[in-house]
Amino acid sequence: MRQTEWIAIASAGNDFKNFAGFTEREQDGLHRAGEILREGGLVAFPTETVYGLGGDALNPDSSRRIYAAKGRPSDNPLIVHIADRGDLSCIASGIPEEAEKLAEAFWPGPLTMILHKSDAVPPETTGGLDTVAVRMPSHPVALAVIREGGGFVAAPSANTSGKPSPTLASHVAEDMGGRIDMIIDGGALGIGLESTIVDLTVSPPRILRPGYITREMLEQVLGHVEVDVTILQSQAECGQAPKAPGMKYRHYAPAGELTVVCGEPETVVEYINCRADEDQRAGHRVGVIGTEEMLGRYRADLIKSVGSRADKKAIAAGLYAILREFDREGATKIYSEAFSGDGLGQAIMNRLLKAAGHRVIDLRALQEGGENDSNRK
Repeated sequence: MRQTEWIAIASAGNDFKNFAGFTEREQDGLHRAGEILREGGLVAFPTETVYGLGGDALNPDSSRRIYAAKGRPSDNPLIVHIADRGDLSCIASGIPEEAEKLAEAFWPGPLTMILHKSDAVPPETTGGLDTVAVRMPSHPVALAVIREGGGFVAAPSANTSGKPSPTLASHVAEDMGGRIDMIIDGGALGIGLESTIVDLTVSPPRILRPGYITREMLEQVLGHVEVDVTILQSQAECGQAPKAPGMKYRHYAPAGELTVVCGEPETVVEYINCRADEDQRAGHRVGVIGTEEMLGRYRADLIKSVGSRADKKAIAAGLYAILREFDREGATKIYSEAFSGDGLGQAIMNRLLKAAGHRVIDLRALQEGGENDSNRK
């Protein structure tokens, strides 16, 4: 087990190229992070979405180390992070006009574009595909790390594959401590869900992962944008294989069995309380993810507020931390309210469904005589 270096950066530098706004100690830490990346090592760093596990995107050995550290399937492509829009042409080919429009509108920011790759990007980074996923984050520390590391940093979330993504440096340490070279602690992150992924190799463009940049926002720039049906449905439900290899794997999952319950608020509370009582009698430690509006009505060992339904941004920012709290507190059965499938609610619901392995109870379907789909996969 290696010694993982740890540095904390509290400053929010504004001049990304010249490090204005960072203290001398912080600048030294960023230079050290870049040195590690250029030598083929791994550095975890904050972005505006979640903490990323960075390696040199153009170094096949670095990508292999990322897969090994995470325990990530090697056919699940890594996102290449850049710090200058002009660098896009170095790693992508045949860049369409739509990409330029989206970059102008949303970069730097939480948007990933899938494009045809250039020969500079090794297959180890793209999971063997001839496409590359690219984004330019807005977090000042992320931009500084990318520039110091050579300009092209592959960075999936800095967690063990399949577990909830990290939104605090302490989450990274839980999973990656002793397995990577450095962790940069940038504090709590603002968005808390991974970037939106839009595929620009198809027409019309298609959202493969929802996020803070919503379909409505994309359509204001591009016109019609499709949404992959597997975002809110399992392959068994829709009969369609996921477009991207990474979409077929379970993600964000707590150790306990998570079930998402859909329906009217009254019936959701009644159902969850009934199941919680049964589970507790069977010896389970039961957790509930509820909204502020309904929180006082649940019965369970662990009841956690994910925020108010009126503030989806706060719900998104806190979801993964709650899932990790349940792990630390030993929850073996977890129930969660569902969220609307539009706007940011679609991204929240997508993450919950993935975390639950599409284990869903739709009380409206049950009341109408439909089948109990709690075991759908």
